[in-house]
Amino acid sequence: MRDDVRNIAIIAHVDHGKTTLVDAMLKQSGLFRDPDQIVERALDTNALERERGITILSKTTAVPYGGRTINIVDTPGHADFGSEVERILRMVDGALLVVDAAEGPMPQTRYVLSKALAAGLRVIVVVNKMDRPQARPAEVVEAVLELFVDLEASDAQLDFPVLYASAKQGVAAVDPQGPPGGDLRPLFDAIVREIPPPAGDLDGPFQMQVTTLDHDDYLGRLVIGRVSRGEVRPGQTVAVVGPDGVRAEARVARIFQRVGLGRTELERARMGDIVLLAGVGEAGIGATLTDPEHPEALPPLAVDEPTLMVLVGVNTSPFAGREGRFVTSRHLRERLFRAAERDVGLVVEATEDAEVFRVKTRGELHLAVLLETLRREGYEMEVSKPEVIVKTGPDGERLEPYEELVLDLPEAYLGPVMERLGPRRAELTGLGPAGPGQVRATFRIPARGLLGFRSVFLAETHGYGVMNHLFLGYDREAGPIDAGGHGALVALETGEATAYALDNAQLRGTLFITPGTPVYAGMVVGEHSRPQDLELNVCKKKHVTNVRNSNAEEAIRLVPPRELSLEGALEWIAADELLEVTPRSLRIRKATLDRNARRRERKSG
Repeated sequence: MRDDVRNIAIIAHVDHGKTTLVDAMLKQSGLFRDPDQIVERALDTNALERERGITILSKTTAVPYGGRTINIVDTPGHADFGSEVERILRMVDGALLVVDAAEGPMPQTRYVLSKALAAGLRVIVVVNKMDRPQARPAEVVEAVLELFVDLEASDAQLDFPVLYASAKQGVAAVDPQGPPGGDLRPLFDAIVREIPPPAGDLDGPFQMQVTTLDHDDYLGRLVIGRVSRGEVRPGQTVAVVGPDGVRAEARVARIFQRVGLGRTELERARMGDIVLLAGVGEAGIGATLTDPEHPEALPPLAVDEPTLMVLVGVNTSPFAGREGRFVTSRHLRERLFRAAERDVGLVVEATEDAEVFRVKTRGELHLAVLLETLRREGYEMEVSKPEVIVKTGPDGERLEPYEELVLDLPEAYLGPVMERLGPRRAELTGLGPAGPGQVRATFRIPARGLLGFRSVFLAETHGYGVMNHLFLGYDREAGPIDAGGHGALVALETGEATAYALDNAQLRGTLFITPGTPVYAGMVVGEHSRPQDLELNVCKKKHVTNVRNSNAEEAIRLVPPRELSLEGALEWIAADELLEVTPRSLRIRKATLDRNARRRERKSG
């Protein structure tokens, strides 16, 4: 054992304060001359992470404490990025389970805790946000204990230590009535005392598994993992054994360790260290780096399979190539397969059409983040309506994914929301209070029923509801689902939309565009107020005559259009539509642009 190192992961449900707790630990580590200069959510360096306020990619850092190095791994909290959590738990010996002092355990809390317990990790429970007026620490600890029992934790794991903290204020205590002042020393002490030090063969041949990847503009690809045996030095030759057993050799160029917010170069890395290696660029996630004379591969990384599938293809609209830098199938293919290398929860497959690729993800947010990343890099593409991945059971029956849906909402809105969930085949499994005037309803629902439900839920609760869901597993297909379809307003001609034409069009439904927006024939410009599609000319100009109109002085007043986000557009599109994604625009279009061809398809269908 190496008593000078501790390796921990911080796990929790989304928005329970993991990254904020890491900020506080960094500030109190003594690494910085002016800790107040550390920006909020310092480890969330990705632009999308900072905009959305969530952690998407797991991050590693280290802080010194009491002569020891504490390696910290910050993990995502959203269920769609659970594959990041699954593989990161291979690198650590313990975990901090952060739970909101008011909300208590939530769906993702159950998921990440089940993975930590299955890995045999020692868990420290941190009841966070003790400064909230609604904090109820005793009830939350009781609920966490029930969760441990429900997940069949061992006797040793059931004897978990509990700390009460406010990550925002940077304080922790072993007593819920602890002093209002203080710092995080009780948390650091608990980590050193409770988390076992890394154990292994210090003198054996080198062995390390790649759990994640990074990139440096000068050094190229960096592989990140924990040294599980022996040691490695710069210039050392290592064998790279892939998950498929294929073996190659590489030479380690440089070794780094993340400390604080920067990187420190090391002369060697020993068993138990979490490090970054440069020079082994061929190694992918799950590969094992070993001594060439002892090429022993570690067990492959196992993650839950994706449940959602879309077709992503080259942009074929009349406006293709106007806004993007990468518009060919070669560019799109290289980028999608490169994304799949870094994200083990993402699967990319080629199809019979060389310009279309099948992309499988863990959920709508997972897909939206991938597409948003690509469009910001200058890619153009078109995306089909998301569909769940259906399997065939041992008896030949069709199986589909089911989710646990947890809704926190005002009691007055529960009835309308349940009416909406009924046709989506949801089954109520739990109902209880969630605060003054609030209820928490738990449902078992087919993943198909969740497609497009978020916008419906927010509308029914007027934005006051909170929705979370977690993958449960595959079961028999639930039958037809009525999600309440809608019609589309479809442009007849190519040109620029005019205020005169939109003034008439807005009487037919809700518009997505403004005057001056370029449109093409077959492009969806709004939502029809009826279930059928309606084709109209939004480029029509007012006929000019020398006869004065009695209403000529009345100005045209247009209702502000509905602005669809990427997730909103993915939820909205129908099976016969595509979402055109470019660096500057999101356009919904019919898959078949020609109106006569669409009519023939409807008649034949």
